[in-house]
Amino acid sequence: MSAAAKRGSRAHGIRYWDPEDDAFWRRSGRRVAMRNLAFSILAEHVGFSVWSLWSVLVLFLGPEYGLSPADKFLLVSVPTLVGAVLRIPYTLAVGRFGGRTWTVLSAAVLLVPTLLAAMYLRPGTSLVTLLLVSAVAGLGGGNFASSMANINAFFPQRHKGWALGLNAGGGNLGVAVTQLAALAVLGTVGASEPRLLLGVFIPAIVVAAVCAALFMDDLPGNSNDTDALRDVLRDAHCWVMSLLYLGTFGSFIGYCFAFGLVLQTQFDRTPFQAASLTFLGPLFGSLTRPGGGWLADRIGGAKVTFAVFVALMLGTGVAVVASRTDSLTLFVADFIVLLALAGAGNGSTYKMIPAIFRAKALRDGGADAGEASDAGDAGTRARLAHARRLSGALIGVTGALGALGGVLINLAFRASFAGWGSGVPAFTGFLVFYAACATVTWAVYLRPRPRTAHDSRSDVAVPV
Repeated sequence: MSAAAKRGSRAHGIRYWDPEDDAFWRRSGRRVAMRNLAFSILAEHVGFSVWSLWSVLVLFLGPEYGLSPADKFLLVSVPTLVGAVLRIPYTLAVGRFGGRTWTVLSAAVLLVPTLLAAMYLRPGTSLVTLLLVSAVAGLGGGNFASSMANINAFFPQRHKGWALGLNAGGGNLGVAVTQLAALAVLGTVGASEPRLLLGVFIPAIVVAAVCAALFMDDLPGNSNDTDALRDVLRDAHCWVMSLLYLGTFGSFIGYCFAFGLVLQTQFDRTPFQAASLTFLGPLFGSLTRPGGGWLADRIGGAKVTFAVFVALMLGTGVAVVASRTDSLTLFVADFIVLLALAGAGNGSTYKMIPAIFRAKALRDGGADAGEASDAGDAGTRARLAHARRLSGALIGVTGALGALGGVLINLAFRASFAGWGSGVPAFTGFLVFYAACATVTWAVYLRPRPRTAHDSRSDVAVPV
């Protein structure tokens, strides 16, 4: 095929796509999937950067803005909430417009929150106005769900954990990059010039949109995702996985956004001192996400997720000790570990989602999961294709509900500091929640039960 023909094919979408066909995958599928993954990561990275802007912009809001610590936690919570709400419609938009087309549109619209913040971020602006401006930054949070739903359809089951983990991890790095950019601005010109930080992201947004337009593809067969969403909402696994993702991704995004404010409020750090520490947690959490997906590919998503929740319980207990003893060193080290654990849990939970529906599809077809590579009949292929659509829909639902964890964490810290002057009550509540998530993971996916259907590669049992 000529270069012109290839460009034309990409411009009008791909007509055939079956990543479970080994011959097709080796011949051309892998190359196309990897190209789309690379530019999806770029666009999602920029989206996360914009979504997390207000987690660092609040560090620039000194006494002249007249805002209390509670007001600042509220400014961080609002874009998190908006991003969570947008994740379901953003997931559906992939089926309606196509992955490439929607990536271009969703990247370009990020210019709006960036420019609005540049216009209104100045002393004298009312809290209500700042809340409205920060809410628009939630557009960046929706990009994650559409990106994950799109990439989920590009890769075969055996590579989903790694691919989804890499896609999400590259996007999550946007939080660390935003915080490093804030550190650079604070270290050079101080807290008086937040617009310099905003200027970094305008060209990045343009580059992400242009690259998506030039190098990504629209896949066929996603036009009925509204039906898939309706079907998946009736499935009990939808709500179980949403709870688990609330505990993993909710912890990651909530801790990322709250870290700097907690250091300022509880340990009296200056904006520069806080920014010099906050980027480490998101950095390690982003890097461990692909590792969590990779490990889940090999030993099972449920096993990794259970271990993560047990470790989060222990880490949260250490945070309580560090808070009570006023140990900044222990607190920072522990917070970084908590974010790394949450990142790994993000990868493992997203590996579980396609594995659940794959196992159910093979059960309905009377095939064992180990026979999947040999299942070439039309009925099995149709069921597996439907399972991929259900997985994409569930990724949108879990992404939306999981992001609400970021809202709850910031509101918990807000109430904890307002009522007790300490983060200890908030951490105590988080510990209890992690214990509940670990219990649910074991009871639903790991507890021995009579064999019904089982994915041997994911350790996800699917009850009849």
